[in-house]
Amino acid sequence: MNYQACAAPTLALMVSAGLATPENAKAEEALYLAAYGGSTEAVLKDMILPEFEEEHGVRIEYVAGTSTNNLARLQAQRDNPEIDVAILDDGPMQQAVDLGLCAPVADASVLDDIYELAKRNGGGNSIGVGIVATGIAYNAKVFEDQGWPAPTSWLDLGDPKFNGRLTVPAITNTYGLHTLIALNEVQGGDLENSDPGFEFIASQVAPHVRSFETSSSKISELFQTGEIEIGVWGSGRVASLAATGFPIKMVWPKEGAMALLTTICPVADSDQPELQQQLLQHILSPKSQEILAEHKGWGPTNSKVNLREEIAESVAFGPEEVAKLVSVDWSGVNRQRSEWTKRWTREVEQ
Repeated sequence: MNYQACAAPTLALMVSAGLATPENAKAEEALYLAAYGGSTEAVLKDMILPEFEEEHGVRIEYVAGTSTNNLARLQAQRDNPEIDVAILDDGPMQQAVDLGLCAPVADASVLDDIYELAKRNGGGNSIGVGIVATGIAYNAKVFEDQGWPAPTSWLDLGDPKFNGRLTVPAITNTYGLHTLIALNEVQGGDLENSDPGFEFIASQVAPHVRSFETSSSKISELFQTGEIEIGVWGSGRVASLAATGFPIKMVWPKEGAMALLTTICPVADSDQPELQQQLLQHILSPKSQEILAEHKGWGPTNSKVNLREEIAESVAFGPEEVAKLVSVDWSGVNRQRSEWTKRWTREVEQ
């Protein structure tokens, strides 16, 4: 057999397939990012991740799922993690941190520009990449036609004139949990005493609720069909519905809107420790933050971001707005959440 005649084509095939050079081998390195599916996946994969992949010569494998599902993945992979970076809602993220599933966020210059609100939970092992405000949404046209003033307080959820026109998501949804926390604080309660909040919701709010819907797509439908005219919802969802021309508006209650953060963490024991930190820093950069604000309705956590006026008006933006938000002690809330959920079932949605 003529070895050289046989070997040459084989080597040529290896080179053409990208298997023979260190540079090409590096391009085949993979970094696994777990985050939401749907529009978030599209924005990240189309507008934010390609630049990082090109700059670092890495392929990002996207693991789509809800925060709950991706938290379960992190737990299942604890002893042999495949996911390198995770993006979760702040509540589940705090669980991940408390379970030791997240590594410390490495020091970087971009962190100097991040609002303290985004660093408040996580103990240095996670950080916020987007801010949504939970407040009160309402149909502005109906309110105008009825001669009703816009709501101003969390206590307005108990107004009898909204009987059958109101939605408050169940406590299994973060918006519903935020409602309980906000009303409990307004009524004088705290994490160790939730009685004031439960008593107000059960007696003053629940009797007027048309739906304890948890699906944001369903809440949108209920507003559009006129089945509800006021409810607790997030600023990003309200902005999306308003963009269709529907006359929905949102108020931040005078006691403060609740902060719901999208958060990111470098997963513990990743085999790509440098790249995972660099990806986190890339998503925190002003350029990425601007994209997330414009296309996802996430308020920037980076104070150096500049936004077009129409976008700035639709998200939680700027130091003054961020300062008005009420943050959640997620470690404390997570310790209570199971009992609160049982109590909600017994007393609120009975």
